Formats: sequence, C-alpha cells, structure tokens
Amino acid sequence: MDNAAGLTIRPAGEADLAPFFAYLDDHLRDNGANGTPLFQPVAPGQPRLPAGLRVAFIKGITVPVGQPGWRRLWLAIDPSGEIAGHVDLRGRPEPAATHRTMLGMGVHRVWRRRGLGRLLLGTAAGWARVDTSIAWIDLEVLSDNVPACELYARAGFTTVARVADMLRIGGVSHDLSYMTLRLR
Repeated sequence: MDNAAGLTIRPAGEADLAPFFAYLDDHLRDNGANGTPLFQPVAPGQPRLPAGLRVAFIKGITVPVGQPGWRRLWLAIDPSGEIAGHVDLRGRPEPAATHRTMLGMGVHRVWRRRGLGRLLLGTAAGWARVDTSIAWIDLEVLSDNVPACELYARAGFTTVARVADMLRIGGVSHDLSYMTLRLR
C-alpha cells in the first residue's frame, strides 16, 4: 500500500526481523523522552526490546493464524528503505479467544502526526477482515498517552475499561486503558 508521502506498507518476513529489532530499539529511546508520552510499560531509557518479545516475533510470524503464538507484522517503509512504522497483530493467549487479536503499533519520530498511524491501523484491520475470521481487535494503551488514545478512537476503537494505578513505572502510577474494535 502506498500513500502520498511515498511510504509503502507491506507484510514483514523473517528477513525483516533484524532491521525491525534495530528500529524498535531506536523507537524505544523515545519512550517518555523529550515530551513524548510513555508508549511502552517500561521506564524511560530502557535501551533494548526485551529478549522475550524478540523471540515472540521470531517464532510467531511462522505460526498459522489461530494457532497459539501466532503473530503478523506489517512495516511502513520510507523512500530510502528505512522503517517508518509498524503494526502487528497477535493471537490472544486464552484458548477460547481465537476470534480476537491483540494489536501493537509504533511510528518512528520523523513520521508521527502525519497520518501513518491511521494507515497502519487500516492495514491491520483490513487484513483481519478479509483474510481471517477474527471478529475483534483489542489493545492496551497507557491512558496518559493522549495522542495514541485519540488515534485509536478516531479509528473506531472504543474504550471498554480504564484501570487506575495498573502500572507503576519508575515509581510513578499509570492507568491502563483497554480498547477494542469490532470487525464483524
């Protein structure tokens, strides 16, 4: 999928994982830094993506949808070939919830507030509507990450719960919002 800014959004494969992990490590440097809201439930300054999450991506992209541990990833690639953003869907851990998926997303600092998040959400939701029997996309977001909450709401996600003091990150209390999008 191409947009006016020259970005291409495409599914990621195994060969994309090393550059994707480098992008995520760089992306994580913005978490809570320089006026950017916390977008990951880790203290600002954590230098790398946790190893367990790397393994989940490595294993998950080869697992068939509907099987435990499955994951699908799309990358937004800028005209120079760099990753501008990503969106991923993954199976919920509950065996009786195979009709639902969890969403993760990130946009590189250069591309924020330019419509890429909306395009990424549309890509993932479009795939789920057409290529799967998934009925719901769920996500968790730090409630004080207002730009993300507003993006998800504009894309049709509904807040179904806000849990006060769910996380304590660096000694600071944070609420967590649960949002969902009905596909079918």
